[in-house]
Amino acid sequence: MSQVRVKERGTPRESVLAERFALFAECLLTGVWIAVAALPLVTYPAAFAAGSRHLRRRTAHMGGGWREFVADFRAAVRGGWIAGLAGWAAAAAVWVDVQAVRAGIPGGPLVGAVGLFALIGLAVAGLRAAAAWEPGASWRTLLADAGRRTVLDPAGSFLLIGGLAVVACSALFIAPLAVPVLGAVAAAAVAVEERYRRR
Repeated sequence: MSQVRVKERGTPRESVLAERFALFAECLLTGVWIAVAALPLVTYPAAFAAGSRHLRRRTAHMGGGWREFVADFRAAVRGGWIAGLAGWAAAAAVWVDVQAVRAGIPGGPLVGAVGLFALIGLAVAGLRAAAAWEPGASWRTLLADAGRRTVLDPAGSFLLIGGLAVVACSALFIAPLAVPVLGAVAAAAVAVEERYRRR
């Protein structure tokens, strides 16, 4: 009798563990989808938006797979490519600042530091905007709202900075590992946005 009770107690725990492992595996698979969708370089905001929406469906126990991801990506890329282009322009501006620092221009270190922090802030706001994206949403509005949340929720923003650092380290040590980790960053962005919404 006691053995039956122990087994009954263990079943919910095993199912929770299996569900969490399945979610982790889904994050890794989503990272591969995001990487493939971001190959044209300017489509990375749309790729993260589609990946985040897929993970939101998964955590809500709703159906969805590759076809839904592609449909979301097509909807998000309509305005998302402009956001992607703006992100690359910001990265180019920071690269110019770094070159100014290396050249020894007076005030270069300060300008370089400000530019680097601004780029990190933009990356976090972009992730938060992608995590909140829904079909038909305006990227300009999403990014403006995400910028405010980036400042008003520093704990969540630092969590996303840590996720970006993990991707960078993964790419530095084992480049292919950075691809599935992108899904974990998207999941972190979804969790941060959900946490902020519940607050």
